Amino acid sequence: MKRQFDFRLLSTQLCLAWCLLIPLGGHAQAASKPLSAKVEQIAAAHKGKVALYAEDLSTHQTVEIHADTPVQTASVIKLAILYEVLEEIRAGKASWKEPIVLKQDDKVEGSGLLQFLDTPLTLTLRDVVTLMIDFSDNTATNLMIDRFGVASVNARMESIGLKNTHLYKKVFKPATEPMPADQSKFGLGKTTAREMAQLIARFGKCQLSKEPATASDQALCSTAVNILRHQFYRDAIPRYLETIDSSEQGTAIANKTGALDDVRNDVALIGTKHGIIVISAFTYDNADHSWQSDNAGELTIAHLAKAIVDAWAPDGLSPAALTIFPLR
Repeated sequence: MKRQFDFRLLSTQLCLAWCLLIPLGGHAQAASKPLSAKVEQIAAAHKGKVALYAEDLSTHQTVEIHADTPVQTASVIKLAILYEVLEEIRAGKASWKEPIVLKQDDKVEGSGLLQFLDTPLTLTLRDVVTLMIDFSDNTATNLMIDRFGVASVNARMESIGLKNTHLYKKVFKPATEPMPADQSKFGLGKTTAREMAQLIARFGKCQLSKEPATASDQALCSTAVNILRHQFYRDAIPRYLETIDSSEQGTAIANKTGALDDVRNDVALIGTKHGIIVISAFTYDNADHSWQSDNAGELTIAHLAKAIVDAWAPDGLSPAALTIFPLR
């Protein structure tokens, strides 16, 4: 009878934990009903589609909308290139100070500064990465793809379990190899809201492919997070969260955006007074194709971010959270 009683007691405890959504062993905990209802309401009001995954890395609370639906990355896929850069530097196969030469025929249109500069021009690898992330420079992105390779980036994403995150080719350049059948649908790259959240969280937690992280690994992660903190495009996730002059006081948000006519995306690490919140938000098939600062996709993401941070971090933001790597 005792063994049967213990089993029933354990079963009851497990049922209660599941029904009450208590995290077991650090697993994710679903968001409160009011927050879930709020983000669903914001998403429903958007004239387009929304995919969202957010997690408080300290409490493991989560909220999501179509988090596993494959979506167009636009320039958010540049986070995958950044991750590959860190791994190559870590392995001794690259260096931040490595010279990268810009030539005239490297230049492509769209976002970025390099297309306007005289050539030949020698930059460091860190210069090029900074331009790729902070100004979403398409020419800089192609220089990094030339240096590290599409196949290497995709193999790395596969190796860390991101099965739906894929870089297809260089920006505004024809593919040099046969493309997967879905490339025409996704363009530069594809991912899911959940996978891109997992990827940017790796920078915030300093979770590279070989663990545990060393002091030199943490220096790499710190460099990457600081590059992300200098993001030039701040009209989506940061819009309603950051009211200080972050150029002087330092930002609590490290993010990477992506945009096409009918797409607006933003993925961020948000430093709060109790730790880091990750928000990964994608809007697509948007009715608003404008390139104004009040684009509807960006406003939707901004409202989602504010609802999440208000619920999980009512005490406010803290840049210090992005300079300390918490235990996983």
